[in-house]
Amino acid sequence: MVYRICILILILLSFTPNAIASTMTERLDSFPDWNNKPSVQTARGDLEFPDWMAGTWEVTSTLVEQFAPLAPDIVTPGFEDNRSYFNKAIAFQVRFGREYDSPRTKFFSLYTSQPAVVADRAFNSKNITQAYLGTDSVYRVKVDPSNPNRQITLLRGDKRLVSTVTERYSEQLAADEFLATEIIEQLFKSPERIYLNQVEILSDYQFISPENIRGEQITAIYLSPQDPDYFKAGNRPVALYHYHLVLKKQITNKFSEKLPKQ
Repeated sequence: MVYRICILILILLSFTPNAIASTMTERLDSFPDWNNKPSVQTARGDLEFPDWMAGTWEVTSTLVEQFAPLAPDIVTPGFEDNRSYFNKAIAFQVRFGREYDSPRTKFFSLYTSQPAVVADRAFNSKNITQAYLGTDSVYRVKVDPSNPNRQITLLRGDKRLVSTVTERYSEQLAADEFLATEIIEQLFKSPERIYLNQVEILSDYQFISPENIRGEQITAIYLSPQDPDYFKAGNRPVALYHYHLVLKKQITNKFSEKLPKQ
């Protein structure tokens, strides 16, 4: 389950933002028939969310579909274990806010009325991991202060997961719909093994009311070039997971929540 929690080698410069958005919506519609990675942009800065996602939310995440497209030849670690979560609602809290104290947001606040809404990545990752693996599963989640796209999750048993967002695309398709794609390089280390992979997370959030959001989230796992089965798999995903998300707001503050310093 560690491999699911913690979630474009080429950048096609000829793609316009509208073309990428069209490709991402088509990609979502074509699931699970994915045969390659998407072509999106290098991740710079943090992922910015619409104002209606600001606040603290109680999330229920339900795994509704999972596929191993290259089985039985290639099956990722944890795939069979994840079947125990099928159609089971897992609850946890997440929060999104405005980081007024970061150098980046201070710079942009000179030109905008207020900083953009971003995820509290350390808080969210810790809560999600504990929801799936137990409250004592995580010692700490650290986000690189100089790079919001890199974080380290310290797990029990002298294990750690280093996650780096390398590529991203986001688009507010309508006033009430937000779509985002992130490609994450993961390095999982334990006393017994080291495991590398890439994770694609495609999320489609829909605003229902100020207190309710619904979402569909697809997680795709790709092998790293260091994996002995890499050339057999190529750019095809080796595992696919589809989650249905329900977010209910816990704190209403007219979108002014400020994230604490890490």
